[in-house]
Amino acid sequence: MSKTIQFDDFTKVDIRLGTITEVNDFPEARNPAYQLVIDFGDLGVKKTSAQITTLYKKEDLLNRQILAVVNFPKKQIGKFMSECLVLGAVDGKDVILLNPEIPVKNGSTVS
Repeated sequence: MSKTIQFDDFTKVDIRLGTITEVNDFPEARNPAYQLVIDFGDLGVKKTSAQITTLYKKEDLLNRQILAVVNFPKKQIGKFMSECLVLGAVDGKDVILLNPEIPVKNGSTVS
């Protein structure tokens, strides 16, 4: 387990639901990754990269709902600007995306 945090620290993290609307290869990435475009409803569209190529094909990701942190600062990854962080469970080199059991409105908060 990581260092214990206070509840106020957790409430600062803005986790939202979004739908992946576009998936592209990211050949410039150091580790195999995709570039994702995610629709967060009223929050708009954000881009990110994700190292999820071991378990997911591009066509399987389209229209899939996922969870992401949307209030981290933007991060430059090569020539690409990442605007959010997709959440997943890590098992070695595999990342299993977190997603709702049933469809939820894009932009919905997670608590």
